[in-house]
Amino acid sequence: MEWLSAENVVAVGTAVLGIVASGVMVWYERRVPRRKRIGYRVQMDNPIGDDVRSGRANRRLGLFDEVPGMSDATLVLLRIENDGSQSIADNDYTGRELHGLTAVFTDRTIRGVSVTQPVGTDHLMDHFTPAAGLGYDGNTLRIPRVPLNRGDHFKLLVLLSGGDVGCPIRLIGGIRDGEVHPNRSATPDETLPLFSRASRLITIMLTVCVVTLATIVIARDDTPPPLGCEKGTLRITGSTAFAPVTQELAKQYEKDCEDSRITVDARGSAAGVAELASLGDQSASSARSVIAFSDGAATEGTGELFGTRVALSVFTLVVNNGVHLPHGLSLADVRRIYRGQVTRWRQLGAGLPDLPIVLVSRNADSGTRQIFQQRVLDSWERVPSTSLDCVHKDDGSAPVTRCELDSTEKVLDKVAEVPGALGYSEVTLATGHKGLRPVPLDGAPASVSDIEYGKSEYPYRGVEYAYTYDRPAAGSLAASFLAYVGQGTGENVIRAHGHLPCSATQSTGLCADG
Repeated sequence: MEWLSAENVVAVGTAVLGIVASGVMVWYERRVPRRKRIGYRVQMDNPIGDDVRSGRANRRLGLFDEVPGMSDATLVLLRIENDGSQSIADNDYTGRELHGLTAVFTDRTIRGVSVTQPVGTDHLMDHFTPAAGLGYDGNTLRIPRVPLNRGDHFKLLVLLSGGDVGCPIRLIGGIRDGEVHPNRSATPDETLPLFSRASRLITIMLTVCVVTLATIVIARDDTPPPLGCEKGTLRITGSTAFAPVTQELAKQYEKDCEDSRITVDARGSAAGVAELASLGDQSASSARSVIAFSDGAATEGTGELFGTRVALSVFTLVVNNGVHLPHGLSLADVRRIYRGQVTRWRQLGAGLPDLPIVLVSRNADSGTRQIFQQRVLDSWERVPSTSLDCVHKDDGSAPVTRCELDSTEKVLDKVAEVPGALGYSEVTLATGHKGLRPVPLDGAPASVSDIEYGKSEYPYRGVEYAYTYDRPAAGSLAASFLAYVGQGTGENVIRAHGHLPCSATQSTGLCADG
């Protein structure tokens, strides 16, 4: 049953524990230990003489100033109470003497005693007589065998001399099946605690339980998984420019849909599509657990493959920081450069550095390169590769140094490293990369928002495709993942990486021309 989940069991158990703990504390306070006990408290110990060793000065008038021997007098108020769970009879006192208890005032001499009792316990006064054992001698006060019902108490106001306030005061005696023990007492000058000890313990226990329950509620995610979650394994390959997006999409899907495992192995658009097609020729069932992302529509080897438009990606040319192009390049200039007709930056303007142009390109498997050729050059890159390291020209007769690299990240790093280098990349990956700057085309910067809202006809852009072997079957992990990409969380991830989700651009038709 659903309500018997581990979280619910822990939550209910914690709540029950809090209630039980509160009840136990109240019961303990009132009933435990279940035996006879007499407790005593010193509720007052004040000086009333002028020879005060503790330094607590006072003013005296009348009797206190006239009676001899009162220069070091002190007053002590001693409360004696039955704080156990059972009544105490006179025969419960275990001493052999006539009296039941003995109060000892260390270093002081008793001068007089007054006994008081609370309202409704007048019968207690009948026991405070010399015949019942009441008396004092030196520093010792003898207290009769006073029977006390549970909760009863009486007080002794004792006048003393010869010592100082704070000298130890002890109550000596025994109770059958019980004990005589000191209780903590609040003195007249002491600030009383806001809550009793039992109240504080109950509050702490309830607070712990509430915090535990709140932690369980916060930590438990009751959000149902997205509709169509599927289990299994899926491998994503293809575009390196789109790889940061697919990596985060895979991570989010695994988080929202348990028991799914998605790996990303980006190796270039054309290479990924070719691998998927080859895998399909060998085993259709194996191919159905692979999705190949491609920058732009695949042109070859797509017989059994099915393409889904996922996002509109925007790309940009990038140039080494040593070349400052305030107005960017015109499409005509870019085409002249890539045809090998312009080999040095100075040829494009007197204010540019006299540096050779180094073309850093992607290899033939790159979708970014294919879109660059289609949308910017309107032809193939006609200048062949002439360098392996993008620095040394291997073919001395070639008009320009040109190299090919197998990932977008390598292109960006090389352009930032080599003076005079020019390359291209997906715009978000290029943004903020040190050592290079983006290049506007025909005066238009690579702006995703300008394209989305129709403010720019920036050319270097293309549709990101997700290829599967045939149309993915309903209920498959591939179909579920692609549906996830086109809804809430997937759209947010795509936008966060600087792309436009095709599912959100249907009214504008931006993905239709890809």
